[in-house]
Amino acid sequence: MPAIGKENGVDAVVERQEPETQGMETDRAIARDAELLSAQLQAMRDRLYSPASRKMLRRFTSGEAARLIGVSDGYLRQLSIAGEGPQPDTGAGGRRYYSLEDINGLRRHLAEQNPAKARHYLPRRDEARGEHLQVLAVTNFKGGSGKTTTSVHLAQHLALAGYRVLAIDLDPQASLSALFGYQPELDLDGNDTLYAAIRYDGDSRPLAEVIRPTYFDGLDLVPGNLELQEFEHTTPQMLAARQDGAEGQAMFFARVQAALATVADRYDVVVMDCPPQLGFLTLSALCAATSVLVTIHPQMLDIASMSQFLFMTSDLLSVVRQAGGALNFDFMRYLVTRYEPNDGPQTQIVGFLRSLFGDRVLTAPLVKSTAFSDAGLTKQTLYEVSRESFSRATYDRAMESLTAVNSEIEGLIMSAWNRPA
Repeated sequence: MPAIGKENGVDAVVERQEPETQGMETDRAIARDAELLSAQLQAMRDRLYSPASRKMLRRFTSGEAARLIGVSDGYLRQLSIAGEGPQPDTGAGGRRYYSLEDINGLRRHLAEQNPAKARHYLPRRDEARGEHLQVLAVTNFKGGSGKTTTSVHLAQHLALAGYRVLAIDLDPQASLSALFGYQPELDLDGNDTLYAAIRYDGDSRPLAEVIRPTYFDGLDLVPGNLELQEFEHTTPQMLAARQDGAEGQAMFFARVQAALATVADRYDVVVMDCPPQLGFLTLSALCAATSVLVTIHPQMLDIASMSQFLFMTSDLLSVVRQAGGALNFDFMRYLVTRYEPNDGPQTQIVGFLRSLFGDRVLTAPLVKSTAFSDAGLTKQTLYEVSRESFSRATYDRAMESLTAVNSEIEGLIMSAWNRPA
């Protein structure tokens, strides 16, 4: 008998399952549950993102578009009247709406019209000025610290600001991929993740072949799935073979960096969502990174866990350095996530962290808000939903926190490029 519920205004029909018989083997029961859940997720996606079952980014009002470009709404209206640049769609009451592709087209148009302000409109890195690809690893080996939420919102913030961004899902659980609309068991055929570009056998593929465009213009994705876990199994075999005298394979810690080098000219920033474990994959990501962001949930158990994480990371990276790995970070910062300002113990822990680490703790914390979880019900982010979807106070509070965090990180990237923030 199906149970009918509501989820963000969308009818959800979920099959109510009868209790399992005691004799059913555990592996068969788990496999059946996986198939049932996958089918329901597919049905939900079909309802939410019909007719193509793919996510689409909403259009932006002229006021939002003007803020993103850095001009006034009146100037944007003049461009529209004069027929310059991409033209907006016109809705009821003559309101103008722009897609992100339109906004980026206007950026290019304005940069061409005013070369002296080209960097204001198109903040892309300039290799001739020595502005290297910024590779940012978001990490912590404790689950629930907000790595994926931080990664996806940072990648989207940078794309909305006009940067060319590559998001890489390194977590076999593929939460980042899910937020971009992918269901790994349905949308990936195999050898479609970063593992394809860093594997040791003859089935390796160029990274360019596994990169997928997203519905955010200027933001591409390397999706993840369970095959990423293979790197944790094949790397010890490779290390053992090297000890036995076999050569010819680059060391594990150099493989992600080498893969990124093949597409570096296409991007300004790479954001890597690392798995919640300190394995070979995370170490490879850290060795490829130019900057590191460690997410921290301000609870004492999480702080104790982070202490162990830092000890282990230090020891392992020291071994990697001795083996020839290069570790040169432009910056390393701690980001307080899921922060509740009215929670006294959390405030004390944040103060404790600031007294220990000083300005290595980002000034802005990412607050805990129902806006993030509510948007997540439909696999969306705060940048994808409209303000009308929430109470204005809830939305504005979450967006204010999110903007402060991402702007601070963007400022650090500018500093790494020797640009004014």
